[in-house]
Amino acid sequence: MEKQLRVGVISSTHGIRGEVKVFPTTDDVKRFKKLKKVYLDTGKEQIPLEIEQVRFFKQFAILKFKGIDNINDIEKYKGKDILVDREDGTPLGKDEYYIADMIGMDVYTDDPREHFGKLKDVMVTGANDVYVIDSDRHGEVLVPAIRQCIMDIDVEERKMTIHLMEGLLS
Repeated sequence: MEKQLRVGVISSTHGIRGEVKVFPTTDDVKRFKKLKKVYLDTGKEQIPLEIEQVRFFKQFAILKFKGIDNINDIEKYKGKDILVDREDGTPLGKDEYYIADMIGMDVYTDDPREHFGKLKDVMVTGANDVYVIDSDRHGEVLVPAIRQCIMDIDVEERKMTIHLMEGLLS
């Protein structure tokens, strides 16, 4: 399982005093108010940062980091991920999983029980999530994350069992 979780992506700078607009990749954008320490993933290293101030604008969180007071100090990090330690992640409810723990897991069909493919992505939609599965025989298959289709998810074993309802395969 991942030790760190992505909570946002820096989309652009905001003003000239080192603030950034962050596109949240978490279900609750207001959680940035509770965060104190995050990591900026530059691709080469992870820079620990302390959040000094949080505001909200449309769907974005506007963050000000302690010690970064100039647009030039932060501008080079556009498009970079903001991470938190797993223990700072949002507590999960029953039948909830971190997407980072699911990507790449093996997917099996329930009847007959056979390897179907690998979970490639999770699309978050208004009604329910949709799992994008890279299938061995069928290419990319979209499976709704509903009880009728998702029989079991075992994060520890990195396995998912699905039921292929009629009409899911073209």
